[in-house]
Amino acid sequence: MLQDLPFYITTLHTAYASGTTPAEVMQEALRRVDAAGDPGIFLHLASEAELLAMAEALGPFDPVKYPLYGLPFAVKDNIDVAGWPTTAGCPSFAYTAENDAFLIARLRAAGAIPLGKTSLDQFATGLNGTRTTGPAPLNAINPALVPGGSSGGSGVAVGRGLVTFSLGTDTAGSGRVPAAMNGVVGLKPTLGALSASGVVPACRSCETPSIFALNVDDAYRAYQSAAGYDPADGYARPIATPAPGALRPLAIGVPSKATREFFGDTAQEENFDATLAHLIAAGHRIVELDFTPFYDVAVMLYDGPWVAERHTVIEDLMRDAPEAVLPVIREIVGKAQKFSATDTFRAQYRFRDLKRLIETQIDGLDMLCVPSIPALCTVADIAAEPVAANSRLGTYTNFVNLLDMSALAVPVAPRADGHPGNVTLVAGAGEDALLAALGRELQASLAAAPGGTGWPLPPLAPASDAPAEDEIALAVLGAHMSGLPLNGDLTSRGARFLYASETAPNYRFFSLPGGPPHRPGLLRCTEKGQGHRIALEVWAMPASKMGSFLKTLPAPMTIGTLTISDGREVTGFLCESAATASAEEISRFGGWRAFLETQSAKADT
Repeated sequence: MLQDLPFYITTLHTAYASGTTPAEVMQEALRRVDAAGDPGIFLHLASEAELLAMAEALGPFDPVKYPLYGLPFAVKDNIDVAGWPTTAGCPSFAYTAENDAFLIARLRAAGAIPLGKTSLDQFATGLNGTRTTGPAPLNAINPALVPGGSSGGSGVAVGRGLVTFSLGTDTAGSGRVPAAMNGVVGLKPTLGALSASGVVPACRSCETPSIFALNVDDAYRAYQSAAGYDPADGYARPIATPAPGALRPLAIGVPSKATREFFGDTAQEENFDATLAHLIAAGHRIVELDFTPFYDVAVMLYDGPWVAERHTVIEDLMRDAPEAVLPVIREIVGKAQKFSATDTFRAQYRFRDLKRLIETQIDGLDMLCVPSIPALCTVADIAAEPVAANSRLGTYTNFVNLLDMSALAVPVAPRADGHPGNVTLVAGAGEDALLAALGRELQASLAAAPGGTGWPLPPLAPASDAPAEDEIALAVLGAHMSGLPLNGDLTSRGARFLYASETAPNYRFFSLPGGPPHRPGLLRCTEKGQGHRIALEVWAMPASKMGSFLKTLPAPMTIGTLTISDGREVTGFLCESAATASAEEISRFGGWRAFLETQSAKADT
């Protein structure tokens, strides 16, 4: 029955393939909203007639034409949907949108159907979700807890299973804190990947629309459809959205024990430690960092002149009708008027120094892993300390957008008190697929049912091992492999790991003279029965970066076509045969890592 159907993409599309119609699913979505009995989730809900019209317009099930066919989604009420009111949580600010926001149009074109507009902290200023003029949405798991903000309604709508995914926005963590509080996924993409055209800004220079979903795969598939370069958005930039590849061993930075903040929430601390233990057991390397510079950047977002960006949005309202703005919002945004242009430049200089320090700290790391929130936050906590309790929620989120990083909040194992655990993976701009690759594995391995749904997670589909249309598959066999000295020549160009394999059994392998870094050479063997299988990694290199990468290759290295063990052919490294005359043959080791291990063992004896 539809009332028992999980609203995952896979389950809905299976239902559609079996004859269920989008109209029936939209009616079920409305039934679920009514059954939830929470008037704080939606500020505007589509009528049944509207939803049925949108559903009927899709026609027969066609997941190729419509990758998001018939999926109900919710929209934070600072994002325009044509014909619907946009309020940003302030009735005095409200207007009726004439056009869809750029990303709404893209989602509709992919077959998704907007269900309604969701509650938010007024003008997206807050991380707790209760800074509202009407009733605040109730946390999907425990009503004593805040829903998280500012995208509170969007997080709750997903956590209650009312929609497949929802849109939020994220400046300081508004796309991640509600995910942690409601036990769902929060994808905060690279800045500029999702257009902000048709979105009421908070801090336009460092914010982005975000996506909540029940699992990582659904969030990422919605992201792929929503993403697209918008020339009308001055902050947009073309960002590739390849499918997440297979996982490789990663170097992951975490706050050092001495600089972790949990504000007395021992269950949160223990849960984070358990997640790190899982990552280590899975073969990843954990590197502790002094997180003080990250905290220093985080403070700048609200205590520095960046708060003036919020003032640009509501300056007229603050002047002409200040009573329309909630007192706590007036207090926060009002700080803008104390900063001078001189203060702004001084803050920029300070920020640049901190950013350079952080870049030095994270050099050589693939990503960071932090708690999504340092501690659970109750409605009573916010009532007692409206600003301080809210600020604590942003401990591990505020720095991300200022540093131009991508992030993914992922459910992990439940805490000792039963509330879902959640960590955030953070990486550089354009690394959204890498975050999804690890995030999907973490959720599948550790997490329970998402939000308050009780639904089992769908089976994890195999990771894609194919390059995207604008990528070239490249096999590497030596110092360019994961964790080795020249791997940065790949990752700095946006290359992503696809899979590990080995060559067909007709190659010879040599340790070439010279270095550091020391390099191997691969030679195709023409004598039958004399070849070996050699371990390799296949990476997807953006085609636009291939030329600059090839310039880094010294003689006698060449690029040719390799045959791998399953018969596929892929571009990869070879070497000139003359170079092997004075080189040591190391074919018997079966790969460069195995050879390096023997050299290390010799050095230790």
